[in-house]
Amino acid sequence: MSALDKKLLRDLRRLWVQTLAIALVLACGVATLILAVGSYRSLEETRAAYYERYRFAHLFATATRAPERLEDEVRRLPGVAAAEARIQESAILDVPGMPEPASGFVISLPDVGASTLNRLYLKSGRLPSSTRVGEIAVTYGFASAHSLTPGSSLSAIIHGKRRALKIVGIVQSPEFVYALGPGELVPDDRRFAVMWMSKRELEAITDRKGAFNNLSILLLRNARPEPIKKSVDALLRPFGGTGAYERRDQISHAFLDGELDQLAAMARVIPPVFLFVSAFLINMILSRLVALEREQIGLLKALGYTNWTIAWHYIKFVLTITLVGCLIGAAAGTWLGRGMTELYGAFFSFPFLIFTSDLDVYIIAASVSAVAAVGGALKAVIEAVRLAPAVAMRPPAPTSYRKSMAARLGLTRVFSQLSVMALRHVARRPVRAGLMAFGTSLAVALLVAAMFAGPSINFMIDTIFFQADRQDATISFSEAKGQDALLAVSKMPGVLTAEGFRSVAVRITHGQRSRRLGITGKTAGAHLSRVLDLDLNPVIVPQHGLAVSERVAQILKLKRGDKVVVDLLEEGGRTVEVHVSQIIQSYLGLSVFMDLRALNRLVGQGPRLSGAHVEVDTSKLNLLYAAIKSTPALSSIALQTHSRKKFRETVEQNILISTTVYIILAVIISFGVIYNGARIQFSERARELASLRVLGFTQMEVSRVLLIELLIIIAAAQPLGWLSGYGLTWLIVQGFANDQFRIPLVVEPGTLATASLIVCSTALVSAFIVHLRVARLDLIRVLKTRD
Repeated sequence: MSALDKKLLRDLRRLWVQTLAIALVLACGVATLILAVGSYRSLEETRAAYYERYRFAHLFATATRAPERLEDEVRRLPGVAAAEARIQESAILDVPGMPEPASGFVISLPDVGASTLNRLYLKSGRLPSSTRVGEIAVTYGFASAHSLTPGSSLSAIIHGKRRALKIVGIVQSPEFVYALGPGELVPDDRRFAVMWMSKRELEAITDRKGAFNNLSILLLRNARPEPIKKSVDALLRPFGGTGAYERRDQISHAFLDGELDQLAAMARVIPPVFLFVSAFLINMILSRLVALEREQIGLLKALGYTNWTIAWHYIKFVLTITLVGCLIGAAAGTWLGRGMTELYGAFFSFPFLIFTSDLDVYIIAASVSAVAAVGGALKAVIEAVRLAPAVAMRPPAPTSYRKSMAARLGLTRVFSQLSVMALRHVARRPVRAGLMAFGTSLAVALLVAAMFAGPSINFMIDTIFFQADRQDATISFSEAKGQDALLAVSKMPGVLTAEGFRSVAVRITHGQRSRRLGITGKTAGAHLSRVLDLDLNPVIVPQHGLAVSERVAQILKLKRGDKVVVDLLEEGGRTVEVHVSQIIQSYLGLSVFMDLRALNRLVGQGPRLSGAHVEVDTSKLNLLYAAIKSTPALSSIALQTHSRKKFRETVEQNILISTTVYIILAVIISFGVIYNGARIQFSERARELASLRVLGFTQMEVSRVLLIELLIIIAAAQPLGWLSGYGLTWLIVQGFANDQFRIPLVVEPGTLATASLIVCSTALVSAFIVHLRVARLDLIRVLKTRD
């Protein structure tokens, strides 16, 4: 081992607390990068493998009643690898032991052989037989929520007919990885099920012998979907086709895409914060080390060591810290990544999980960390290389002091001499003090970004459930019905108020931009389900034109007054031109609203309703549930109270996990910055502090010189951290926004206060450690040391 390597080990041993603090900050950056990228790849790899093994379709289409012969015509289209026609029907379920009705879908299975597409993963039992009546396979999540096993029974209303059903299999499907029920915000396995039964039986129930209403299509590799969609639409349009759509518009896949986008945003936003702080801390500690070792550097050069050898010595010091940080970060990131992947397994319905720990992720994380660390050390290394031997072996020129403007005006008289010393030292090194304040502010910013989610979600829940959709339940009809259906709903037990609505599938085109959406028609003056403007004030849906959500306006580049082309994908397939009357706010989905009467005129087939929003007397809920379970014309019911409770439970669990992780990371940052800064100040001023002790000042008075400096820096960091936190939060909100879900940006004063309190508490711990070092100061040794 060379003499310089021995010196390197000695320096690391002497500065182990400071170097460990830097390594931990660096480890946070490495861990978050590996966590985000590893989780992203794991989720994407799991999804890709699941889709491929179980042949998840690329295109989907629906119709009212299409003849089976069209299946063969679709298969013969250029670019189509496989196609499967089936029947899909909504159902209301009566589950033993659950008073409220559950909603679900029933999907047909081939009578002979296995499904060509969207194959089922059989967890237990068997698939339904075409020769036995009433057999179904049900999704694993629903079965687990109700402790159902093969052999369990339930009843359901399917196509207006009540059926006794027997579960023979528990399955999972690539089509329902994110099984979202009608009107729900998050999956609720207790209240939503997907069931599969033989095609022969479902044909008889729905009166679709020799016909289908749902089509799945698998494309050949590199096949263009647009020409195939147009051909499919042309084939299905005479039979009530509503337009083919791709995976990106399939609900389960779209939510998975949104989760992947959030992980990508996390990888872009969070790790750079830690890498910047690490670079700053390395620059700070190495600059001080070079300053303390001026004489040694000069002696090494005089003995014949080259500039490169000395530079490499200090770079090795930095790389050693980086290596420790990367090892800790890699271990933590791998552990957290596995935990995150398991959470995804619980939240998304995957039959298996693939956790990828590709070597390139670790290489990228280590390389980025090394570049950041060496970049931070570069200035100090250059200073060491530039020192001439003769200059280096002389003490540095003493600092030139002069009266500041504050001293000339007599403003310093209000402070004690010790306070003036602290203030003068901050003013003497404003750049370093500013960087320390900025580094500390990043810890505040990270905490603000972590804790903003709670108030934002509460604001979002209040807006959705108490300002916009204030109904107790939303009842959907099995098919569009006339106004008499609303009267029937209003007479159901416990219903106080009922407001009808209509939903129509459309494609809206503006210039070169086009999107498959749904227009919801609302009655004028509706007070249960309301539309909110951009300031979240309730507004009346305009009698003419469309009210589109801000997200839709962004996607299609719309503003008030623009004209759009609306292709009606059902009810005759007309194409009309409509203008945009209003831009509104909506945090969920892609919302487009229209006055109900205007929508009925637009469709041109008379007044129709798709369902009703109802206000309910809670004391009569069980009577209402019983009535819904026995009403054949209904397809689903969404209960707002249950939706809100499930949404809050799911979000609060995620917030608790993320907030805990970010608080730990922020504490590491603040401790690393404040402790290293205080230690360097202590080492720079050890001679002054020892002199003050010799002159009779107490330990507390001497410590106060350092503590005042820390107090000034921490106080300056708070407003900067609040601003940085708001900016970081904005970046996170923008990165997490997708077509399904958008979080409002709400940063409350309490969030800022809590973030500052946590950082100040960490600063107190750092200050206490420095105070202990002042108490243990060896006065004789320090005063003998040449500055």
